[in-house]
Amino acid sequence: MGRVTSRRRVIRLAGPGVTVRPDTLVAEEPLEIRVAGRPLTVTMRTPGHDFDLAAGFLVSEGVVRRSDEVAGIRYCAGAGDDGGNTYNVVDVVLSPGVPAPDPSLERNFYTTSSCGLCGKASLDAVRTTAVWSVRDDPLLVGPAIVAELPDRLRAAQQIFARTGGLHAAGLFSADGRLLCLREDVGRHNAVDKLIGAALLNNLTPLENSLMLVSGRASFELVQKALMAGVPVLAAVGAPSSLAVSTAERCGMTLIGFLRDGRFNVYTHRHRIIGLEGLT
Repeated sequence: MGRVTSRRRVIRLAGPGVTVRPDTLVAEEPLEIRVAGRPLTVTMRTPGHDFDLAAGFLVSEGVVRRSDEVAGIRYCAGAGDDGGNTYNVVDVVLSPGVPAPDPSLERNFYTTSSCGLCGKASLDAVRTTAVWSVRDDPLLVGPAIVAELPDRLRAAQQIFARTGGLHAAGLFSADGRLLCLREDVGRHNAVDKLIGAALLNNLTPLENSLMLVSGRASFELVQKALMAGVPVLAAVGAPSSLAVSTAERCGMTLIGFLRDGRFNVYTHRHRIIGLEGLT
């Protein structure tokens, strides 16, 4: 497995002072995801939880829905200079009867760590139909619990504490318990890793749960959460207009600017206790 972090000597300037010191950097390496030996996409990611990432990507793209639709995931032989495994290629084997990914899902070129949609062969493939509806999910959560979630997420981010360079996605229960956390240099990868972990542990759909992301709420992250059956998505940053309209249309509660004990509720406020009667 590739290293999650690396060390590099840096020159630090602080006012008139100049020091030379080691710095910890988050690793970023390519991961090629194959299905039945056929290349599907290449994404730039932080090594670690690669099987979760591959499984979550397939959930986000509507290829699989349940753990029994994945027969296995393995690393393929790498192409290192010494002939050793680079652990940068994974192959997913689907269960018998599960259709292979539609060719329109294949990427024309690699996906950067900042944008999971770059390189789509067809923009039509972005608008994947969600398998599970979240509209009638009964989740109710108190505003005080919502306000505490960023601190709980940050406290569990071990790699971020060492590097300051990672996004995180966390899955929480209605009472604010952190159920699962994944970190990655790419925000969409962090979400895919979280969803994949849920799938491989037979937890999808993610009913009665809340997902928190450390950055902004883009359309892509809303779409990924919907594909996993998440009824509430919260973001530390701002949502986009398309994220809001998609969440509104699909019955998801979308929260933005969740920081410093404050937050905005953009859609379906009835899941936040105390806001049900507002007009």
